[in-house]
Amino acid sequence: QVQLQESGGGLVQTGGSLRLSCAASGRALSAYSMGWFRQAPGKEREFVAACNWSGHDPHYDDSVKGRFTISKGNAKTSVYLEMNGLKPEDTAVYYCNIEAYYNSYWGQGTQVTVSS
Repeated sequence: QVQLQESGGGLVQTGGSLRLSCAASGRALSAYSMGWFRQAPGKEREFVAACNWSGHDPHYDDSVKGRFTISKGNAKTSVYLEMNGLKPEDTAVYYCNIEAYYNSYWGQGTQVTVSS
């Protein structure tokens, strides 16, 4: 079974930075992308950023484009999200995600809180 573990969340002031990390264990059959989603209180889970398994071809939601950067570790089983210029509206639980042709995998989430 594939397991994902997020870390790096915390409390920062507006304009601050955080680096989220996600480590995957186990094997994901036909995995082709890895990325991040987030969910704010009372809202649905939304896409943040993703890239292909090699760490190329990044995609970002317009709300974070130019502020967040996604990257993969050398072993391609880790993914990172560098967040700069954080805003209160970025406050959410951030979830790591792996997409495969026959399954999706999710972590437990890490809390990011941005104070104004």
